[in-house]
Amino acid sequence: MNIDFNALAIDIELATRKAFQEMVANHSSEEIYGFALYSDEGAMTVCPSTNTQVYLETKPKQDYVYYKYEPAEWNYEGDGADDDFSAICNTLYNALEGDFWSEHTIEDLGDEEVDDEEFEAFQQMLYKTCIAVLVKLKEEEFFKKLVGKDIFLMFSVTDYEYDREELKEMIITLNENPYCQEYLDWMKTWRK
Repeated sequence: MNIDFNALAIDIELATRKAFQEMVANHSSEEIYGFALYSDEGAMTVCPSTNTQVYLETKPKQDYVYYKYEPAEWNYEGDGADDDFSAICNTLYNALEGDFWSEHTIEDLGDEEVDDEEFEAFQQMLYKTCIAVLVKLKEEEFFKKLVGKDIFLMFSVTDYEYDREELKEMIITLNENPYCQEYLDWMKTWRK
């Protein structure tokens, strides 16, 4: 699994900037309040997700906080800088699948297709890279400058159970605003 994570971070940052700029250009009247990057448990994707207050108001009140903070449920999930994020996903796929198949034959396969430790290191480095990009852009006030206010930021992984302390730390790091406490209070309602 050969990939230059420094180069990938630059690509993710550029795509994130472009995606959010597109969202602001096309949907600022809908009151953008949240932006996220997300991946999958297989570490083959990085995608943007954006939500607006206008869309959130259409969701059931009993599940309001869930819809507010779950990027997979957001209105513009997977939208923005489509070609850029597609290229990033292709890079990830090729790093995982291309390298694997160039090093193995069908006869080599046992129960495990990819060395678990190697994959987990790759996966965790991808996740940390995405969070680092969001932290960098937050510290530059990139999002705030475009929408004129702090917004909710997070990194999410579909079909993946985050360690709650790591999730809490990420939310605190990315959100020095009222969204942080509301999210942390919501976490307290989750089943153990």
